[in-house]
Order: sequence, then C-alpha cells, then structure tokens
Amino acid sequence: MQAEIRRISAADTYPLRHQVLWPDKPLEYVHVPHDAEGYHFGAYRHGELVSVVSLFVQGREARFRKFATRPDQQGQGIGSALLRHLMAEAARLGAEELWCDARQEAAGFYQKFGFATEGSTFYKGTIPYVRMRCALPQPTA
Repeated sequence: MQAEIRRISAADTYPLRHQVLWPDKPLEYVHVPHDAEGYHFGAYRHGELVSVVSLFVQGREARFRKFATRPDQQGQGIGSALLRHLMAEAARLGAEELWCDARQEAAGFYQKFGFATEGSTFYKGTIPYVRMRCALPQPTA
C-alpha cells in the first residue's frame, strides 16, 4: 500500500520532526521560524502520519526543511513519493529551483532525484550536512 499525501498544518509536523530528527532536543527545537508561511505535507499510511516535509517558496526558489520519515517506514518508497509530490508543488507554485540542507548521510537519496551538492560540509551540532540543489521540471501549460 502506497501512502496518501496531503497538506497538513505546521503543528502536525512537530511530533514526527522531533521523533525522527532531534529526539534528544526539546520539542521547540524542531520549530522553524517561518513555519506559518510554509506549505506542509504529510504522508499517511493506514491512517497514521508516517512522513512529513515543509516547503518554503520565495519567488523562483524554494527550500524544503524538516523532511522526516518514521524509521519503520523508511525504504518503502514513502519518502520518495513525498519528495516527488513536494517537487511538483514547488514547481506549481512558481519555483524553478529547489534546495535543502541535507544530512550528509542522506545525500545519495537526494542525488537520485537530481540534486547536486553545493559547497562544503557543515555541521549542526555534531551532525554533518551538505547543501543540495536541483532544477525543477516546469509544469506544461
């Protein structure tokens, strides 16, 4: 069974962001300053929220943040489906490029979707990250 993807609130993303990305930090740590201005998407499987991501569009550029899939649901295509959905939405909203700060261990996943690494490795705490960017396919009229 594939996941059902739908738009959700920023607050709906917080528990999964916290559980998957920063479980050792307080819940407030996973809030993004401009969450209220973003587009938030969730993938549901059997009625449960199993993957989340947040999209922020500024003109021709979009950024996604806090992409998290429950560990027991990883490797089943759910994150891939959610990323494809996010890329299509970003293009629909007028973005031509999409970027993220990716955990270095996830860079290979993003490369499968056309993302390339920009710049040097940097750290958030002890976790290495890389900036990744891709051109978005533009919707046809």
